[in-house]
Amino acid sequence: MKLSYLKSNSIFFIIGISVIVLFICSSLKHILFQSTAWDLAIFDQAVYLISQGKAPISSFLTIHILGDHAAFIFYPLALFYRVYPSVYWLLFIQAFALSFAALPIYYLCKYHGLNQSKSFILSLVYLLYPLIFNINLFDFHPDVLAVSSILWAILAAFSNNLWLFILAIIITLSCKSVLSLTIIFMGFWLFFYQKKQKLGSIAIGLGISWFIISTRLVIPIFSDNSANISRHLERFNYLGDSFVEIAKNIIFKPWLLFQGLFNLPNLEYLLLLSIPIIWGISWQYLAPLISAIPTLAINLLSQNLLQKDLLHQYSLPIIPFLMIVVIMTVAAKKSWLYQSKYIITWSLICFLALAKYGYFTSRYLSFLDTWEATNEAISQISTKGNILTSPYIAPHVSQRAIIKLAENGAESSNINQFNYILLNQRHPGRESSPELIKTIKKSVRQNPNFTLTYQKDNVYLFTQK
Repeated sequence: MKLSYLKSNSIFFIIGISVIVLFICSSLKHILFQSTAWDLAIFDQAVYLISQGKAPISSFLTIHILGDHAAFIFYPLALFYRVYPSVYWLLFIQAFALSFAALPIYYLCKYHGLNQSKSFILSLVYLLYPLIFNINLFDFHPDVLAVSSILWAILAAFSNNLWLFILAIIITLSCKSVLSLTIIFMGFWLFFYQKKQKLGSIAIGLGISWFIISTRLVIPIFSDNSANISRHLERFNYLGDSFVEIAKNIIFKPWLLFQGLFNLPNLEYLLLLSIPIIWGISWQYLAPLISAIPTLAINLLSQNLLQKDLLHQYSLPIIPFLMIVVIMTVAAKKSWLYQSKYIITWSLICFLALAKYGYFTSRYLSFLDTWEATNEAISQISTKGNILTSPYIAPHVSQRAIIKLAENGAESSNINQFNYILLNQRHPGRESSPELIKTIKKSVRQNPNFTLTYQKDNVYLFTQK
């Protein structure tokens, strides 16, 4: 009886283990001062301000958080901060969301006729996909919630569950405005290839509606829309400096498009995406990847190499559809590998080769020499006053209205606007330097409004009198 019970509940067991492992890893990284202002402090500050009934104006972006990506999901997330405001909520929610996506994958396998054992194995293949582990370590991003909601939307579409389908799409759209493009193309796939005309039409309608509302109404209202557009368009400036110019160049200068698509970084990117599940990809079942066209096109055309790896959030919307391809291929017995032991062996090899667990024995230990001093300095910050600090300390003190970074350009800031100035001269951050910290420190020392309240191991805390 006990063995039977364990077998029938093995998917929940492995999801639970995954949540624990991912949460411990991201928390340990944070404790070691390896999380950063971009993006953990940005989102922690926004969710905290919402939970306090205040406008979530990001002091990093200098705009309302909805002006960034129209991510309304931050408002329900703030309910957790009402219970207790802690950045660890975001890390836990991320670990849970990434792990929980294995459940709809399990049910999708069952829907396609796979037995319990094979359904469990393919769920495990998802959990071992290197990007899942790696993105969990890269601070927090609302995009992670969309992986699970997209999979639930697909499951609802296959099972003709209208209300679950609509709810899952709404959650997906609330995570990031650009995901409306994924929903639109998912609608095309459902409409033309799955013959789900009603559900496909709903997806297309909701996706187009939210794309227009978010890009023409929400984001312009809550931000300097021109500056926000420029920030993203600079990744494609070889195609033009505006949407109109890019469209013209694609039509009249197609060689620019070909140069952007066909290059070595893109080939490497496609190999990284496909290698973990290459054994389960058949050209006969590639139709679900129609839904991934917008994300793939954006990543391939971008000059930002961060969009072409298995470390950052940009590829997350592709994963659900890759898994559907694998499920369909395995269900049709067209996969290169079919026996579970070989599938798991391949997944483990790819995980060991591409997951960044090794950072815990190298990169993530680089700040240990100032770890104690930094924690002691933070413990002496007793109010929610304004603060100037480093990008690596920022996520530990971001629950306040104003927090700025001691980066290039900060030396010309009006330091009297801050109640605290917390500096780590030994580890100043990527956009800073020990020389810049010396300059800021000298300026603060000469200011009669500040006093040095803590100093140890090149960590300095100045407090306004």
